[in-house]
Amino acid sequence: MASPNRPARLNRTLLLLVAIVLLAAAAFTLLSASGVLDLVSADQALTPQSLSPPSWAAYVTVVVAVVVGLLALRWLLAQTQRRARTGTWRLEDDPATGTTRLDAQAAAGPLVDEVESYPGVHRASARLAGTATRPTLYLTVGTEDAADVIDLRRRIDTEAVPRLCRALDLAHLPVELLIRLDDARSARLS
Repeated sequence: MASPNRPARLNRTLLLLVAIVLLAAAAFTLLSASGVLDLVSADQALTPQSLSPPSWAAYVTVVVAVVVGLLALRWLLAQTQRRARTGTWRLEDDPATGTTRLDAQAAAGPLVDEVESYPGVHRASARLAGTATRPTLYLTVGTEDAADVIDLRRRIDTEAVPRLCRALDLAHLPVELLIRLDDARSARLS
């Protein structure tokens, strides 16, 4: 199963790369300043006084800044687009006969209560996202270390989710299930 928090993996990777580049730059600066790397002598100018930067340098700087800005914007968007929206579903066969509105998050509440009553489960959280025609259930369950995870998964698949599907009159409900093995200490803290 894919990680339920894909942007976190991207963040860690990009932050690691940025950290490596910054550490390399800092090491180069320290080694050059202390004289270990003698690439340029302290009394020698890096460029002749009469030499000005080429005219294309300003354009390259602007292009690089725009690319870095677009990459930063893409990174920001990756953080905000992970979670599908949860909202109010409109359930109607014929709008002329009336409509029913259902808070999708409230509909997942009984499922959470049921899963939390299973043996070995410390806590559970559920989020019913999407629309009434294309819903997805995101379910996170915290269990004891000694819990029977296979039995827990079976009960969720054969009892809890089908009961929710019947209650909401859904033919199919895709589920992303994350089971976390908690120790007793973390269960007491929550």
